[in-house]
Amino acid sequence: MNTLSILGPQRLVGTVHVAGAKNAALPALAATLLASEAVTLERIPRVTDTATMLDLLTCLGVEVRREGEADCLVPSVEPDRFATWGFELMRRIRASILVLGPLVARRGRARVALPGGCAIGTRPIDEHLRGLSALGAEVRVGESAVEVTAPGGLRGSRFRFSTPSVTATENLLMAASLARGTSILEGCAQEPEIGDLV
Repeated sequence: MNTLSILGPQRLVGTVHVAGAKNAALPALAATLLASEAVTLERIPRVTDTATMLDLLTCLGVEVRREGEADCLVPSVEPDRFATWGFELMRRIRASILVLGPLVARRGRARVALPGGCAIGTRPIDEHLRGLSALGAEVRVGESAVEVTAPGGLRGSRFRFSTPSVTATENLLMAASLARGTSILEGCAQEPEIGDLV
């Protein structure tokens, strides 16, 4: 719908509750993996993708508590916590790739399923992997999963995207936030949800 027409002469009266944007909520949820203490996020839209991301975070050791309109997330730093059904959750939504950067940055390693979800064209994760490699991570791509390790931690670096990618920009911003030293990301995507994450 491009326009909303209102025929008068009646005045508009009432209240509208506007939920947060899914595309801003998903990276914010993934970013809780970077935290060392509880994080409260408000106005998370109650849609399938955010519910799946919350389930995935629970699988990764994050305690999720609903407190009225807010979600309180308490991250865990357990390095090996991952239930076997987590891969099935990852395959359901493309945004599951957003846990890759935070897991490597916080825990030194991550193994994630290749993302599923939206089938609108091809959206490879090459930029995510090139960027993590630039930050010092070792990347191994399998048939159905990606394993990324950084045993000595990530280190700041300069990285130029070959093409702007929203999720790759978000992933590398999160990974770089815990890297040693300064990181410079060039050619980033500039959608509003990236500003929300920052």
